[in-house]
Amino acid sequence: MIHTYTVTGMTCNGCRIGVEDKLGRIPGVVKVTVSLEKSEAEIVMKTHISTAAFQNALGEKYKIYEKNDSLQMPIEAEEKSEWRQLYPLFLIIGYITVAAVLLNRNPWSAEGFMLDFMGLFYIVFSFFKMLDLKGFPDSFRMYDPLAKKVPVYATVYPFIETILGLLFLLRFQIEIALISTIVILGITTIGVTKVLLDKKSIQCACLGTALKLPMTKATFIENSIMIVMAVLMLLAIF
Repeated sequence: MIHTYTVTGMTCNGCRIGVEDKLGRIPGVVKVTVSLEKSEAEIVMKTHISTAAFQNALGEKYKIYEKNDSLQMPIEAEEKSEWRQLYPLFLIIGYITVAAVLLNRNPWSAEGFMLDFMGLFYIVFSFFKMLDLKGFPDSFRMYDPLAKKVPVYATVYPFIETILGLLFLLRFQIEIALISTIVILGITTIGVTKVLLDKKSIQCACLGTALKLPMTKATFIENSIMIVMAVLMLLAIF
């Protein structure tokens, strides 16, 4: 018999291989095929095996449930869980905002605030991506259109963010940094929008793979804020 399950918590190809290995070791399992992009596991088994047995084999890092069960999950509980997972993201953006305000409070400079916000945003977010330079590319390629076509782009992306962050903080080549921000985040936002419209359940790589964040509207909003700031700054310059 064949059953299809939804598996959450996978962020890279290493996770996929680990899930396949753990599920494949369960007595009675004939074959396991895991899709990282779809967050699914197709399991061929000799006799019926309970979902609890699969969950026990995977441990706390991953969550597994039958696709039919996922449709019966209370919407409110799912939303609360989602917002709870996004808490680190909101906390980091809050700290970045406060720091940018303090750096430009006396005298107040809206232009300086936006430059520092974007600079700190890139530096902090690239830091988390660099915590797992091997796992990040696989996760990023799941939704970024350019990274899918040019794999090396996903590998160097954390370093691109670091460079852009330094350009903003040092007030060097601002025009290039602003245009790059619009192009790079614009491409990523297209991919994020497609994932949201398709209602796929994948991990967001905005903070690398160290923090397992779901792909939500918050990801779209954070990118949009950066793009809007970059556009406003360009309009002010030209």
